[in-house]
Amino acid sequence: MPKKSEQPASFESSLQQLEQIVTRLEGGTLPLEEALNEFERGVQLARTGQQTLQQAEQRVQILLSDDKNAELTPFTPEND
Repeated sequence: MPKKSEQPASFESSLQQLEQIVTRLEGGTLPLEEALNEFERGVQLARTGQQTLQQAEQRVQILLSDDKNAELTPFTPEND
């Protein structure tokens, strides 16, 4: 099944989706194939969320840097 080209969801939206997936998986009523698909989607959301948090942490570290003379430039995350 081809994957849709989707706009990246906000961190909050992704977290909400992840919570819903966990609830469905914990319910234990999903057929195996559907549970595996949900688990796969959950792993993707968790990884994306982790990457978003790491980028936010980098931005905060840059802003809190002790170098008062450092030039402020727009933050651009590295693409993996």
